[in-house]
Amino acid sequence: MTDHDFNPDEDDDIVRAAAARKGSPFLNGAQAAHYLGISLRTLEELQATGEGPPFRRHGRQKRFHIADLDAWSNARKSRNVPNAQT
Repeated sequence: MTDHDFNPDEDDDIVRAAAARKGSPFLNGAQAAHYLGISLRTLEELQATGEGPPFRRHGRQKRFHIADLDAWSNARKSRNVPNAQT
């Protein structure tokens, strides 16, 4: 299978996100949500409250840069620290 073959069993967003990662570093909302492992609705809600990842406008379209998504995700890392025993 080549990079240009289409597998109808794969989700379109997965295919597009993989292609975008190989080419353009900019993802649309559905691709960005998939990349982050969240739903598009959750991404939209985060954007509405100002808590979502940064984006750029390319014309009327929102585009998310992969580096911005990685930085946003890394800033939200949590450490699993056991409770201190006294």
